[in-house]
Amino acid sequence: MKLLLILPVVFLIVSIVMAIRSVKNGKKTRSAVATQLLTFLAVCVVTLAFPVVASATSQDSPVPEKTTASETAETAQADSSAKGLGLIAAALVTGLAGIGGGIAVAAAAPAAIGATSEDPKAFGKALIFVALGEGIALYGLLISILILNKV
Repeated sequence: MKLLLILPVVFLIVSIVMAIRSVKNGKKTRSAVATQLLTFLAVCVVTLAFPVVASATSQDSPVPEKTTASETAETAQADSSAKGLGLIAAALVTGLAGIGGGIAVAAAAPAAIGATSEDPKAFGKALIFVALGEGIALYGLLISILILNKV
């Protein structure tokens, strides 16, 4: 159980060392970024696996007929864990959708300005592509609100 708590820290330290070593050796930064992303994915998997393992081990124990204070504390901890994961999910949805919308608008807005400067009649068509990029962020915000309503 304690290994699951130490494992994400070890993953992060090893990934930082590997990224620094690969950049110093003259490799492209793409390999360093790929290493960081894979390590982040591993940390996410381990972090999300920890509550599942903890709840599975608590369910394997025999259940006495009367509810004790420790069982009440365990169910409160499980509820708190579920609420925490819901809040993390809402934050991830909002953040990732905002980043995706920002990338889309960053690519579409300069092209729209350039097209408008050459032909002012193209403003309406160019504005549609910018609005589509902003829609991604709005959809993420909507999903985040739906998740928060369930928590």
